[in-house]
Amino acid sequence: MENLLKYGWGAVAGAVALLAPIRGLVICAVVFVGIDFVTGVIASRTRARRADLQWRFSSRRAWDTLYKLIFVMAGIVLAWLLDSVVLTFLSLHLAKVFTGFVCGVEFWSYLENASDITGQSLFRALRRLLKGRVDEGLR
Repeated sequence: MENLLKYGWGAVAGAVALLAPIRGLVICAVVFVGIDFVTGVIASRTRARRADLQWRFSSRRAWDTLYKLIFVMAGIVLAWLLDSVVLTFLSLHLAKVFTGFVCGVEFWSYLENASDITGQSLFRALRRLLKGRVDEGLR
């Protein structure tokens, strides 16, 4: 049993070492998803209070965020593996593109949450500005 544990921890250490180059991308995505989750909970509570409705924390929504986080991390790993193992003759930076897309979506959601929490038009204006810039970039 002791040898099995040694091999198991060795495999975990090997996987962590293999994925060390994308540590920053994973941390960045986790931070964006985490901040969006926290602001989403606060925004949900704020919307319920403004509508005079009873609010309660939904564990189903928390599990949805956990699943999203797992799929985001898997996506970063898969994109990085494509870049570094399969498509070595190209410099696509797929892991950075994927992480950037995820963080952009989470930032958009954060702006919506901040707008709902504060009621400030600043966040709505930032969303409109960001949408305009994204639309320009896609043309």
